[in-house]
Amino acid sequence: MPRRKSNETATLDTKGAKIGEPVPKAIIDTNTASVGVPRQADQDLREELGALRRQIDTLQQQILGGVRSVKGGAGKAMRQTEVAVKRYPASTLLVAAAVAAAFAFAGRRASLPRRRHQSALREMRDFYDTIRTRI
Repeated sequence: MPRRKSNETATLDTKGAKIGEPVPKAIIDTNTASVGVPRQADQDLREELGALRRQIDTLQQQILGGVRSVKGGAGKAMRQTEVAVKRYPASTLLVAAAVAAAFAFAGRRASLPRRRHQSALREMRDFYDTIRTRI
């Protein structure tokens, strides 16, 4: 370990390294029998803080780009849905009715007691047969 003159011991930091600082080698002063670490320059902290701020700015830009991309994708999907509804209104209405019926049936089925599952199954078969004969 390097030895320093006694006039440098007044600037030794005996508390240890701070978070984010490189850990320097300790200095042993044989004149005063003290061990310590030379104080770190404040400029290094400013540079690290500046680098962290640049990284935060970069991350913010990436997040904003991702949000814009998601918004663009959602807008595109919405426009495609509008075009499909305008081109195929009857099919869209049929699909929406089928989805609504499926939700209604699922909700009704969940509220039925267990002994009534057979009657619900019969109703579903009858409903299916009715629709099949109409098509």
